[in-house]
Amino acid sequence: MPVIDSEFIPISLWSSKVGNGIGKYFSHLTLAFAYEKVFSADRDGTVSGIDVNNGKVLWSVNLGKDVPALISGGITASYSRLYLGTETGDLIALDEKTGNIVWHVKTGGEILSKPLADAGVIVVNFSHGVLAAYEADTGKERWRILNEVPNLTLRGDSSPVSISGGVFWGMANGRLGAAFIENGNIIWQQTIASPKGAREIHRIVDVDATPVIYDSLLYAVGYNGSLVAIDLRSGHQIWQRPYSSSTDILVVSNYLFLVTNKDHVVAVNVHNGTEIWSNNKLEYRQLTPPVAISGYIVVGDSEGYLHWLDPKSGEFIAQQQLNNSGIAVAPVLVDDGYIVVTRDGNVSKKQMP
Repeated sequence: MPVIDSEFIPISLWSSKVGNGIGKYFSHLTLAFAYEKVFSADRDGTVSGIDVNNGKVLWSVNLGKDVPALISGGITASYSRLYLGTETGDLIALDEKTGNIVWHVKTGGEILSKPLADAGVIVVNFSHGVLAAYEADTGKERWRILNEVPNLTLRGDSSPVSISGGVFWGMANGRLGAAFIENGNIIWQQTIASPKGAREIHRIVDVDATPVIYDSLLYAVGYNGSLVAIDLRSGHQIWQRPYSSSTDILVVSNYLFLVTNKDHVVAVNVHNGTEIWSNNKLEYRQLTPPVAISGYIVVGDSEGYLHWLDPKSGEFIAQQQLNNSGIAVAPVLVDDGYIVVTRDGNVSKKQMP
Protein backbone atom coordinates (compact mmCIF):
# COMPACT_ATOMS: atom_id res chain seq x y z
CA MET A 1 0.00 0.00 0.00
CA PRO A 2 1.31 3.48 -0.79
CA VAL A 3 2.40 5.52 2.21
CA ILE A 4 0.85 8.97 2.06
CA ASP A 5 2.01 12.21 3.66
CA SER A 6 -1.50 13.32 4.57
CA GLU A 7 -2.36 16.96 3.99
CA PHE A 8 -4.98 16.88 6.76
CA ILE A 9 -6.37 14.71 9.55
CA PRO A 10 -10.16 14.69 10.01
CA ILE A 11 -11.55 15.58 13.44
CA SER A 12 -13.29 12.78 15.37
CA LEU A 13 -16.55 14.04 16.89
CA TRP A 14 -18.01 10.87 18.41
CA SER A 15 -17.94 7.10 18.26
CA SER A 16 -20.59 4.48 19.05
CA LYS A 17 -20.97 0.71 18.78
CA VAL A 18 -23.81 -1.19 17.11
CA GLY A 19 -23.75 -4.92 17.83
CA ASN A 20 -20.95 -6.97 16.33
CA GLY A 21 -20.99 -5.49 12.84
CA ILE A 22 -20.78 -7.77 9.83
CA GLY A 23 -17.50 -9.49 10.66
CA LYS A 24 -15.89 -11.17 7.67
CA TYR A 25 -19.17 -11.94 5.92
CA PHE A 26 -20.04 -10.50 2.53
CA SER A 27 -22.39 -7.59 3.16
CA HIS A 28 -23.48 -4.25 1.72
CA LEU A 29 -25.35 -3.36 4.90
CA THR A 30 -25.36 0.42 4.57
CA LEU A 31 -26.00 3.17 7.07
CA ALA A 32 -28.85 5.65 6.70
CA PHE A 33 -29.09 9.29 7.77
CA ALA A 34 -32.50 10.92 8.23
CA TYR A 35 -34.60 12.67 10.89
CA GLU A 36 -31.41 13.95 12.59
CA LYS A 37 -30.44 10.34 13.31
CA VAL A 38 -27.95 7.83 12.02
CA PHE A 39 -29.41 4.35 11.64
CA SER A 40 -27.09 1.36 11.73
CA ALA A 41 -27.47 -2.41 12.04
CA ASP A 42 -25.35 -5.49 12.48
CA ARG A 43 -25.73 -8.83 10.72
CA ASP A 44 -27.17 -10.62 13.77
CA GLY A 45 -30.17 -8.29 14.04
CA THR A 46 -29.24 -5.31 16.23
CA VAL A 47 -30.61 -2.03 14.83
CA SER A 48 -29.89 1.32 16.50
CA GLY A 49 -30.96 4.92 16.09
CA ILE A 50 -28.15 7.33 17.01
CA ASP A 51 -28.33 11.10 17.55
CA VAL A 52 -26.23 12.53 14.71
CA ASN A 53 -25.10 15.49 16.84
CA ASN A 54 -23.62 13.71 19.84
CA GLY A 55 -23.54 9.97 19.10
CA LYS A 56 -26.04 9.07 21.84
CA VAL A 57 -27.91 5.82 21.16
CA LEU A 58 -31.57 6.85 21.27
CA TRP A 59 -32.92 3.34 20.85
CA SER A 60 -31.69 -0.13 20.03
CA VAL A 61 -33.68 -3.24 19.13
CA ASN A 62 -32.67 -6.84 18.58
CA LEU A 63 -34.52 -8.41 15.65
CA GLY A 64 -32.63 -11.67 16.13
CA LYS A 65 -33.55 -12.53 19.71
CA ASP A 66 -33.65 -16.29 19.15
CA VAL A 67 -31.56 -16.77 15.99
CA PRO A 68 -29.39 -14.31 14.02
CA ALA A 69 -31.55 -12.14 11.77
CA LEU A 70 -28.85 -12.08 9.04
CA ILE A 71 -29.60 -8.49 8.04
CA SER A 72 -28.02 -7.83 4.66
CA GLY A 73 -30.18 -5.39 2.66
CA GLY A 74 -30.67 -1.84 3.82
CA ILE A 75 -31.05 0.50 5.57
CA THR A 76 -33.55 2.75 3.76
CA ALA A 77 -35.15 5.60 5.74
CA SER A 78 -38.41 7.03 4.39
CA TYR A 79 -42.05 7.67 5.37
CA SER A 80 -40.90 7.96 9.05
CA ARG A 81 -39.80 4.33 8.90
CA LEU A 82 -36.77 2.17 8.29
CA TYR A 83 -36.86 -0.60 5.70
CA LEU A 84 -34.34 -3.43 5.63
CA GLY A 85 -34.05 -7.00 4.38
CA THR A 86 -32.37 -10.24 5.40
CA GLU A 87 -30.64 -13.20 3.82
CA THR A 88 -33.59 -15.35 4.92
CA GLY A 89 -36.12 -13.29 2.95
CA ASP A 90 -37.56 -11.06 5.67
CA LEU A 91 -38.57 -7.53 4.67
CA ILE A 92 -39.02 -5.44 7.81
CA ALA A 93 -40.37 -1.95 8.49
CA LEU A 94 -39.44 -0.21 11.76
CA ASP A 95 -40.68 3.01 13.33
CA GLU A 96 -37.84 5.52 13.08
CA LYS A 97 -38.62 7.07 16.48
CA THR A 98 -38.70 3.87 18.54
CA GLY A 99 -37.36 0.99 16.45
CA ASN A 100 -40.61 -0.92 16.96
CA ILE A 101 -41.65 -3.27 14.15
CA VAL A 102 -44.44 -1.75 12.03
CA TRP A 103 -44.76 -4.73 9.70
CA HIS A 104 -42.82 -7.82 8.72
CA VAL A 105 -43.19 -9.82 5.51
CA LYS A 106 -41.74 -13.21 4.57
CA THR A 107 -40.87 -12.69 0.90
CA GLY A 108 -39.33 -16.04 0.00
CA GLY A 109 -36.23 -14.46 -1.53
CA GLU A 110 -32.79 -13.40 -0.28
CA ILE A 111 -32.40 -9.61 0.05
CA LEU A 112 -28.80 -8.46 -0.34
CA SER A 113 -29.25 -4.87 -1.54
CA LYS A 114 -30.81 -1.67 -0.26
CA PRO A 115 -34.57 -1.35 -0.87
CA LEU A 116 -35.97 1.65 -2.76
CA ALA A 117 -38.71 3.82 -1.24
CA ASP A 118 -40.76 5.86 -3.71
CA ALA A 119 -44.37 6.49 -4.78
CA GLY A 120 -45.72 4.85 -1.64
CA VAL A 121 -44.01 1.50 -2.28
CA ILE A 122 -40.84 -0.31 -1.25
CA VAL A 123 -39.10 -1.92 -4.23
CA VAL A 124 -36.75 -4.83 -3.55
CA ASN A 125 -34.33 -6.60 -5.91
CA PHE A 126 -34.00 -10.26 -4.88
CA SER A 127 -31.07 -12.55 -5.55
CA HIS A 128 -33.29 -15.15 -7.26
CA GLY A 129 -34.18 -12.81 -10.13
CA VAL A 130 -37.29 -11.07 -8.81
CA LEU A 131 -37.99 -7.35 -8.55
CA ALA A 132 -41.03 -6.74 -6.34
CA ALA A 133 -42.91 -3.78 -4.86
CA TYR A 134 -44.60 -3.72 -1.45
CA GLU A 135 -46.93 -1.08 -0.05
CA ALA A 136 -44.92 1.12 2.30
CA ASP A 137 -47.71 1.32 4.89
CA THR A 138 -48.70 -2.35 5.11
CA GLY A 139 -46.08 -4.53 3.41
CA LYS A 140 -48.69 -5.94 1.01
CA GLU A 141 -47.16 -7.03 -2.30
CA ARG A 142 -48.30 -4.88 -5.20
CA TRP A 143 -46.41 -6.37 -8.18
CA ARG A 144 -43.41 -8.46 -9.14
CA ILE A 145 -41.19 -8.95 -12.20
CA LEU A 146 -39.38 -12.22 -12.91
CA ASN A 147 -35.92 -12.21 -14.52
CA GLU A 148 -33.68 -15.00 -15.75
CA VAL A 149 -30.77 -15.89 -13.45
CA PRO A 150 -27.65 -17.66 -14.83
CA ASN A 151 -26.26 -20.82 -13.22
CA LEU A 152 -23.35 -18.93 -11.68
CA THR A 153 -23.55 -15.34 -10.44
CA LEU A 154 -21.74 -12.98 -8.10
CA ARG A 155 -23.03 -12.66 -4.55
CA GLY A 156 -24.78 -9.32 -4.55
CA ASP A 157 -27.58 -7.40 -6.23
CA SER A 158 -28.16 -3.98 -7.70
CA SER A 159 -30.26 -1.61 -5.62
CA PRO A 160 -33.08 -0.12 -7.71
CA VAL A 161 -33.31 3.63 -8.40
CA SER A 162 -36.23 5.73 -9.59
CA ILE A 163 -37.25 8.97 -11.27
CA SER A 164 -40.45 10.36 -12.82
CA GLY A 165 -42.50 7.24 -12.24
CA GLY A 166 -39.89 4.81 -13.53
CA VAL A 167 -37.77 2.28 -11.62
CA PHE A 168 -34.40 1.08 -12.96
CA TRP A 169 -32.27 -1.85 -11.80
CA GLY A 170 -29.46 -4.22 -12.78
CA MET A 171 -29.83 -7.98 -13.23
CA ALA A 172 -27.62 -11.05 -12.87
CA ASN A 173 -28.09 -11.84 -16.58
CA GLY A 174 -26.16 -8.74 -17.69
CA ARG A 175 -29.18 -6.54 -18.37
CA LEU A 176 -30.55 -3.25 -17.14
CA GLY A 177 -34.30 -2.99 -16.72
CA ALA A 178 -36.80 -0.14 -16.62
CA ALA A 179 -40.42 -0.45 -15.43
CA PHE A 180 -43.29 1.72 -14.25
CA ILE A 181 -43.17 1.90 -10.47
CA GLU A 182 -46.96 2.07 -10.24
CA ASN A 183 -47.69 -1.33 -11.78
CA GLY A 184 -44.41 -3.04 -12.69
CA ASN A 185 -45.02 -2.94 -16.45
CA ILE A 186 -41.74 -3.19 -18.36
CA ILE A 187 -40.58 -0.08 -20.26
CA TRP A 188 -37.35 -1.48 -21.71
CA GLN A 189 -34.45 -3.85 -21.08
CA GLN A 190 -30.90 -3.29 -22.30
CA THR A 191 -27.98 -5.76 -22.35
CA ILE A 192 -24.68 -4.28 -21.14
CA ALA A 193 -22.77 -7.54 -20.57
CA SER A 194 -22.95 -10.76 -22.61
CA PRO A 195 -21.53 -14.13 -21.49
CA LYS A 196 -18.22 -15.06 -23.14
CA GLY A 197 -15.93 -18.04 -22.72
CA ALA A 198 -16.37 -21.76 -22.23
CA ARG A 199 -16.18 -21.88 -18.41
CA GLU A 200 -19.05 -20.72 -16.22
CA ILE A 201 -16.80 -18.48 -14.11
CA HIS A 202 -15.79 -16.54 -17.22
CA ARG A 203 -19.44 -16.13 -18.21
CA ILE A 204 -20.47 -14.18 -15.10
CA VAL A 205 -22.13 -10.95 -16.26
CA ASP A 206 -23.89 -9.55 -13.19
CA VAL A 207 -24.98 -5.92 -13.09
CA ASP A 208 -24.70 -5.55 -9.31
CA ALA A 209 -23.70 -1.89 -9.11
CA THR A 210 -26.55 0.52 -8.42
CA PRO A 211 -27.33 2.60 -11.53
CA VAL A 212 -26.91 6.37 -11.29
CA ILE A 213 -29.32 8.89 -12.82
CA TYR A 214 -27.72 12.15 -13.93
CA ASP A 215 -29.51 14.68 -16.12
CA SER A 216 -31.46 12.58 -18.64
CA LEU A 217 -29.06 9.63 -18.65
CA LEU A 218 -28.68 6.42 -16.69
CA TYR A 219 -25.12 5.28 -15.96
CA ALA A 220 -24.39 1.64 -15.12
CA VAL A 221 -21.54 -0.86 -15.13
CA GLY A 222 -21.45 -4.64 -15.38
CA TYR A 223 -19.03 -7.33 -14.28
CA ASN A 224 -17.20 -8.71 -17.34
CA GLY A 225 -19.22 -6.12 -19.21
CA SER A 226 -19.14 -2.41 -19.86
CA LEU A 227 -19.65 1.02 -18.39
CA VAL A 228 -22.55 2.55 -20.28
CA ALA A 229 -24.59 5.72 -20.55
CA ILE A 230 -28.21 5.05 -21.52
CA ASP A 231 -31.08 7.32 -22.48
CA LEU A 232 -33.69 7.01 -19.72
CA ARG A 233 -36.75 7.05 -21.95
CA SER A 234 -35.70 4.85 -24.85
CA GLY A 235 -33.05 2.60 -23.30
CA HIS A 236 -30.68 3.35 -26.19
CA GLN A 237 -26.96 3.42 -25.45
CA ILE A 238 -25.28 6.80 -25.78
CA TRP A 239 -21.76 5.47 -25.22
CA GLN A 240 -20.05 2.31 -23.95
CA ARG A 241 -16.59 1.70 -22.47
CA PRO A 242 -14.88 -1.61 -21.50
CA TYR A 243 -14.77 -1.45 -17.70
CA SER A 244 -15.67 -4.34 -15.39
CA SER A 245 -17.04 -3.69 -11.92
CA SER A 246 -19.65 -4.79 -9.38
CA THR A 247 -19.18 -1.72 -7.15
CA ASP A 248 -21.48 1.29 -7.06
CA ILE A 249 -20.39 4.27 -9.14
CA LEU A 250 -20.38 8.00 -8.39
CA VAL A 251 -21.20 10.95 -10.66
CA VAL A 252 -20.07 14.44 -9.65
CA SER A 253 -20.42 17.32 -12.11
CA ASN A 254 -18.84 16.11 -15.37
CA TYR A 255 -16.91 13.25 -13.78
CA LEU A 256 -17.91 9.63 -13.25
CA PHE A 257 -15.85 7.68 -10.71
CA LEU A 258 -15.75 3.89 -10.43
CA VAL A 259 -13.78 1.11 -8.77
CA THR A 260 -12.96 -1.71 -11.20
CA ASN A 261 -12.94 -5.43 -10.39
CA LYS A 262 -9.18 -5.08 -9.81
CA ASP A 263 -9.77 -2.18 -7.41
CA HIS A 264 -8.40 0.46 -9.74
CA VAL A 265 -10.03 3.83 -9.09
CA VAL A 266 -10.97 5.45 -12.40
CA ALA A 267 -12.43 8.79 -13.49
CA VAL A 268 -14.15 9.22 -16.87
CA ASN A 269 -15.96 12.03 -18.66
CA VAL A 270 -19.73 11.60 -18.24
CA HIS A 271 -20.45 12.96 -21.73
CA ASN A 272 -18.39 10.49 -23.75
CA GLY A 273 -16.78 7.97 -21.37
CA THR A 274 -13.24 9.14 -22.09
CA GLU A 275 -10.86 8.12 -19.30
CA ILE A 276 -9.46 11.10 -17.41
CA TRP A 277 -7.24 9.22 -14.96
CA SER A 278 -6.73 5.82 -13.36
CA ASN A 279 -5.12 5.02 -10.01
CA ASN A 280 -4.02 1.37 -9.60
CA LYS A 281 -2.08 1.73 -6.34
CA LEU A 282 -4.89 0.23 -4.23
CA GLU A 283 -5.17 -2.92 -6.34
CA TYR A 284 -7.07 -5.81 -4.72
CA ARG A 285 -7.64 -4.01 -1.42
CA GLN A 286 -11.42 -4.66 -1.63
CA LEU A 287 -12.40 -1.02 -1.93
CA THR A 288 -15.76 0.47 -1.04
CA PRO A 289 -17.71 2.50 -3.59
CA PRO A 290 -16.33 6.03 -4.01
CA VAL A 291 -17.96 8.96 -2.22
CA ALA A 292 -17.38 12.71 -2.55
CA ILE A 293 -16.44 14.46 0.71
CA SER A 294 -15.41 18.14 0.82
CA GLY A 295 -14.30 18.09 -2.80
CA TYR A 296 -12.26 14.86 -2.56
CA ILE A 297 -12.95 11.32 -3.74
CA VAL A 298 -12.85 8.89 -0.81
CA VAL A 299 -12.72 5.09 -0.74
CA GLY A 300 -12.38 2.70 2.19
CA ASP A 301 -10.60 -0.66 2.16
CA SER A 302 -10.54 -4.08 3.80
CA GLU A 303 -7.84 -3.08 6.30
CA GLY A 304 -9.77 -0.13 7.70
CA TYR A 305 -8.16 2.72 5.78
CA LEU A 306 -9.85 5.71 4.17
CA HIS A 307 -8.01 7.02 1.10
CA TRP A 308 -8.57 10.59 -0.14
CA LEU A 309 -7.90 11.33 -3.82
CA ASP A 310 -7.80 14.49 -5.88
CA PRO A 311 -10.83 14.28 -8.24
CA LYS A 312 -8.99 15.96 -11.13
CA SER A 313 -5.74 13.99 -11.05
CA GLY A 314 -6.36 10.84 -8.99
CA GLU A 315 -3.35 11.60 -6.81
CA PHE A 316 -3.47 10.72 -3.10
CA ILE A 317 -4.17 13.61 -0.74
CA ALA A 318 -4.59 11.92 2.64
CA GLN A 319 -4.98 8.56 4.33
CA GLN A 320 -6.22 7.39 7.74
CA GLN A 321 -6.73 3.99 9.36
CA LEU A 322 -9.87 3.84 11.50
CA ASN A 323 -9.24 0.31 12.80
CA ASN A 324 -8.00 -2.98 11.40
CA SER A 325 -11.40 -4.71 11.09
CA GLY A 326 -11.96 -3.16 7.67
CA ILE A 327 -14.51 -0.93 5.95
CA ALA A 328 -17.12 -2.59 3.72
CA VAL A 329 -19.44 0.28 2.78
CA ALA A 330 -18.88 3.89 1.77
CA PRO A 331 -19.09 6.70 4.34
CA VAL A 332 -22.41 8.57 4.52
CA LEU A 333 -22.53 12.36 4.32
CA VAL A 334 -24.32 14.34 7.05
CA ASP A 335 -24.85 18.08 7.41
CA ASP A 336 -21.55 18.85 9.13
CA GLY A 337 -19.33 15.87 8.33
CA TYR A 338 -19.56 12.20 7.48
CA ILE A 339 -20.36 8.91 9.20
CA VAL A 340 -18.33 5.75 8.70
CA VAL A 341 -18.92 2.22 10.00
CA THR A 342 -16.29 -0.50 10.28
CA ARG A 343 -16.78 -4.25 10.01
CA ASP A 344 -16.78 -4.69 13.79
CA GLY A 345 -19.78 -2.35 14.20
CA ASN A 346 -17.98 0.83 15.23
CA VAL A 347 -19.91 3.88 14.00
CA SER A 348 -18.11 7.23 14.11
CA LYS A 349 -18.66 10.79 12.99
CA LYS A 350 -15.81 12.73 11.44
CA GLN A 351 -15.41 16.32 10.32
CA MET A 352 -12.90 18.06 8.08
CA PRO A 353 -10.40 20.23 10.00
